[in-house]
Amino acid sequence: MTGDATAQRGIMSDIAIEAKRALATAAAEPGSAKPDPILEARDMVRNFGGILAVDVEHLEVQRGSITALIGPNGAGKTTFFNLLTGFDEPTRGWWQFDGHQMSDVAAHRTAAMGMVRTFQLTKSLTKLPVIENMKLGATAQRGEKWWNALVPSLWRDQEHEIEARADELLARFALGHMRDEYAGALSGGQRKLLEMARALMTQPRLVMLDEPMAGVNPALKQNLNDHIRGLRDEGVTVLFVEHDMDMVHDVSDWVVVMAEGRIIAEGTPDQISNNPDVIDAYLGSHQGTSLLEDLEALEDLG
Repeated sequence: MTGDATAQRGIMSDIAIEAKRALATAAAEPGSAKPDPILEARDMVRNFGGILAVDVEHLEVQRGSITALIGPNGAGKTTFFNLLTGFDEPTRGWWQFDGHQMSDVAAHRTAAMGMVRTFQLTKSLTKLPVIENMKLGATAQRGEKWWNALVPSLWRDQEHEIEARADELLARFALGHMRDEYAGALSGGQRKLLEMARALMTQPRLVMLDEPMAGVNPALKQNLNDHIRGLRDEGVTVLFVEHDMDMVHDVSDWVVVMAEGRIIAEGTPDQISNNPDVIDAYLGSHQGTSLLEDLEALEDLG
């Protein structure tokens, strides 16, 4: 059965089922070891002058799972994404994807290896048709080399295959009717769908989504949730940054929490919802007490 058929029938792949079992045995603590991590990072640090933006001691992402990366604004989530995908360089650190050390791998090579990401602000080429945006996402295109481009017989068959794959994905993401329209004519939610669909043109093993719900019409949110579950059910690992906690609780198998550049908690959505360190990170350590009580405590210390 193909991955698309699996998603449409709502049947989880063997990888996704195994991921569920694996996470049931993982410890709910920062840096928790996973039985089969597809992504691992150690001692990842990024300084901007005197500001410590990222200080991740250890993180593992279980293969075949949907893992959410959450935290307050300024926690370092997107910066960490940029480091992992080659769009920024760490001050120091080590990370690997599917057994391959990634510290010297450029961003475009990262995508070709099967780890692809989307962005908070969509990166569609607004003055190209939707179908051409999709076709640009395919890797190892023979016609990209200028000397091959001069001989259409070398790449024409592959071009037809790429276009058929693009049409298949556009239909899956309910964008088939916009195939020949300029990408600039899409709504914000449709551009998010286009980014996700284009990411799948690389046939990735890990998809990293940076705030997929940002700016999306509420009517499209459930649609996006279903597509994210569909990826997991095909055996694709998903790691996403998000502030929409309802969405995080709805689709995540595992949640990682960052604050001030560090990972402060990991666990299932239910475990994270009741974690006091997470509550403190979002609301502060003084929730439930009055300012007068805080002043009285300071006076007692004085």
